[in-house]
Amino acid sequence: MVVRENFENSLQELQSKMKTMSDLAASSLEKAFEAFKAKDVDLALKVIDEDEVVDDLEIEINLFIIWLMAKEQPVARDLRRIIGALKISSEIERIADFGVNIAKSTIKIGNSHSLVEITCLEKMKEISITMLQKGLDSFIDGDIKLAREVGKLDDEVDNYSDEVYKTITNYLREHPEETDHLVQLLLINRYLERTADHITNIAESAAYLIKGQMYDLNT
Repeated sequence: MVVRENFENSLQELQSKMKTMSDLAASSLEKAFEAFKAKDVDLALKVIDEDEVVDDLEIEINLFIIWLMAKEQPVARDLRRIIGALKISSEIERIADFGVNIAKSTIKIGNSHSLVEITCLEKMKEISITMLQKGLDSFIDGDIKLAREVGKLDDEVDNYSDEVYKTITNYLREHPEETDHLVQLLLINRYLERTADHITNIAESAAYLIKGQMYDLNT
């Protein structure tokens, strides 16, 4: 009984580290998009510098998982929880990287201006952050409903992404002088779409833990 209690305490510690990492990734996206909207190069540089904290935390989580597996030798559902945590921490690190990529595009855009509407990009960012919270909560709480909600929200992001792509490419045909700026907007659109995909992977890991079978939430 004591052994099981100790194992559960270790899992709680692991989940706490994952939550911290998820919050940092969400903050990276928020700050990067804020820098993008405000053309704030200093803030964009700060996002890039702070990514090291996420990278270090992923390493810490990986080492903790290795220690936990060696110490407890988990099987069945416990093993799925630990392997799921390993996969999810990797996905969260990639999400933070997309925040960095948006920051880098912001620096390349600099002070240049465009009349292209970016409302859809902001909606994609907001939905992605909601997805990230739901995806991690689904894993921690064992809530399959939240995992399915993530899949539906990913469809919304894909729709916005298609709309942004069409808007920018059409605008580019009439304003080739803005090519450099518009290419960066297309990249930001791609980064946000990929962010949502990685969050969907988190939800699929949660669904596998809950149901014991693989789910494709992108269909």
